[in-house]
Amino acid sequence: MWMSFPEQPPVLEHGGDWTGYEQVYGAAPLDFSANVSPLGLPEGVRKAVLSALPDAGRYPDPLCRALRSAIARVEGVDPAWCLCGSGAADLIYRVVLAKRPRRALLTAPTFSEYEAALGLASCQVTCITLRRENGFLLWPECLEAITPGLDLVFLCEPNNPTGRTTPRPLLLEILARCREVDALLVVDECFGSFLDCPADHTLCGALEEYRNLLLLKAFTKFYAMAGLRLGYCLCSDTALLQAMRRAGPPWAVSSLAQAAGLAALNEGAYVEAVRTLIRRERPWLADALEGLGCEVIPGEANYLLFSPPLPLLEPLRQRGILVRSCANYRSLDGSWYRTAVRTHRENQQLIAALAEILRGNLG
Repeated sequence: MWMSFPEQPPVLEHGGDWTGYEQVYGAAPLDFSANVSPLGLPEGVRKAVLSALPDAGRYPDPLCRALRSAIARVEGVDPAWCLCGSGAADLIYRVVLAKRPRRALLTAPTFSEYEAALGLASCQVTCITLRRENGFLLWPECLEAITPGLDLVFLCEPNNPTGRTTPRPLLLEILARCREVDALLVVDECFGSFLDCPADHTLCGALEEYRNLLLLKAFTKFYAMAGLRLGYCLCSDTALLQAMRRAGPPWAVSSLAQAAGLAALNEGAYVEAVRTLIRRERPWLADALEGLGCEVIPGEANYLLFSPPLPLLEPLRQRGILVRSCANYRSLDGSWYRTAVRTHRENQQLIAALAEILRGNLG
């Protein structure tokens, strides 16, 4: 006799598994595990998607011409320097498959998809460990790891999950050193829009001088468009961009996502509202976590890395709240968690639940 057993949920690499939570608990969670805008999808983007529905029966523009032109105007670059993709993750895999690097350099901890993509190319990966005692900041000695024979370097600015940025002078030194050894520097700026002053940190202005620089950006986080999947990269090496376009399937960006991206670029008031909220709530949440005895890394984006005195994942899940365990990040372990910065009411809910767990168990 055949017996059926409930399907075990897979272990996922990233946060944001609200579907898995609903299957187990039968209700939607308060999700702090995914770092998307707490203000939700902008109204102008929602309307643009609805307006684009009548054309959903046609193939989308595979070259994203209107969207690339609009992005280029905003970024101040040539439209030929822009390639759109189904989120930044799509473009990470495309650049690796286009370059086929033999040796690559990463920091640890950092976003896991860099190493996952490099693994598909059988690339030898070297990691620079970001030290806890240094606040998980990149230090100048990292330049010594950029040596001849290195093909590709990934940097996440601000880094995920630490939320820290590398001082701009050091970033420029890394870029120059990569050019000296003929290595491509891929800088992931997907969370850069959440910084207090994004223009002060982006390397967009260096694209013309450095053909070995590729910037990754995304709409998915800042505009709460994670379900629509839309990202782009910028690079003055147009031959590399063409190789990346050929490295994956055509029609990577749906017509709905292209319409959403065009609308998002006009959401100036929304941009300011998100930055104002994060600028206010991030220090409040950091102080509240520290007040509960947590070690908090001073992140600069819309999330915080912290280490509490007790395990939190399951106790929070039972209270309807998701945070991101960092147990599967290189150089971190299960004692570290990442939480998004959300609205004040939601942040208060998280702190109230943490206080109940930590104070109750610590007496």
